[in-house]
Amino acid sequence: MKKAVIYASTTGNTEAMANAVAEGVKESGADLVFAQASEADAAVVAACDVIILGSPAMGDEVLEDSMEDFYTGLEGSLASKKVAIFGSYDWGDGQWLRDWADRITSAGATVLNGEGLKVQLTPDEAALAECKELGKIS
Repeated sequence: MKKAVIYASTTGNTEAMANAVAEGVKESGADLVFAQASEADAAVVAACDVIILGSPAMGDEVLEDSMEDFYTGLEGSLASKKVAIFGSYDWGDGQWLRDWADRITSAGATVLNGEGLKVQLTPDEAALAECKELGKIS
């Protein structure tokens, strides 16, 4: 099995989450494709069995720009794919993840973790453990 973990981060919070997710992927025995959204290859990611995407909430609860660009390029390849999402936020209630989950579902993919895994600000040990478990999802 091959899993992709693609993320964007502005303060390091979502990056810390992504690193923990990647640990979980490795522990699951799957092959890992790991990259920042600004450097990821959508064709390589689309070929993975499970795609795990992370983005902080920006502005009025929207995806970070590089993730928005990456996701827009990937969206047309998501039919029948398994996708999970995660991210960090400062204020709000996670609307950016709910909106993202709706977009993923509309693209024909299955969102494996409902409305996504969200962490307010810096992830603590419990949140990082949840991220690690997310990496084991299939």
